[in-house]
Amino acid sequence: MSSQVWWFVSRSSGIIAWALVSLSVAWGLFISTKAVAKASSPAWLLDLHRYLGGLSVSFTVVHLIGLWADSYVEFGWAELFVPLATEWKPWPVAFGIIALYLLVAVEATSLMMSHLPRRWWRAVHHLSLPLYVMSTYHGIVAGTDHGNTGFRLAALASVNVIAFLTVVLILASRRSAVATIKADERHRQHVGVS
Repeated sequence: MSSQVWWFVSRSSGIIAWALVSLSVAWGLFISTKAVAKASSPAWLLDLHRYLGGLSVSFTVVHLIGLWADSYVEFGWAELFVPLATEWKPWPVAFGIIALYLLVAVEATSLMMSHLPRRWWRAVHHLSLPLYVMSTYHGIVAGTDHGNTGFRLAALASVNVIAFLTVVLILASRRSAVATIKADERHRQHVGVS
């Protein structure tokens, strides 16, 4: 077996995990903007979002195993799970570790969604955007493919899509809030309450 196999495993699984996080966040934003359907989304749309999130956890685990098994840079348990414990690119690696914890929190609360207050679940789920930003930074700066044109183009496309969908969601939320306020005002006027 080649001595570089674990480096290839960690590198490829890291890129796949990042791509899956990107797709999951983009798909979640897409569903949230109601761009797919006005009234409600078919169940498979939500299932795809959940599937992408679950796969991203799986590939992140493979990424960690590959880093631990590779001998080029020594990554022990502290370097894998404690921010700033490594001397190799400490800040980009710390962002990756924090992204790992955010991913676990988002996925765990998603699995327990029916047992949690909706407000708590939503608050944790909003950590998906910082998770995406941190994992993107981690991949671009700590990863060995930062000079790869294909990876840079994919990262640029991903950032643009997620930024666009985030703006659309914010504008849609504001429009919905304004419509609710106006409806309340009309109702009060109709009932005669001032």
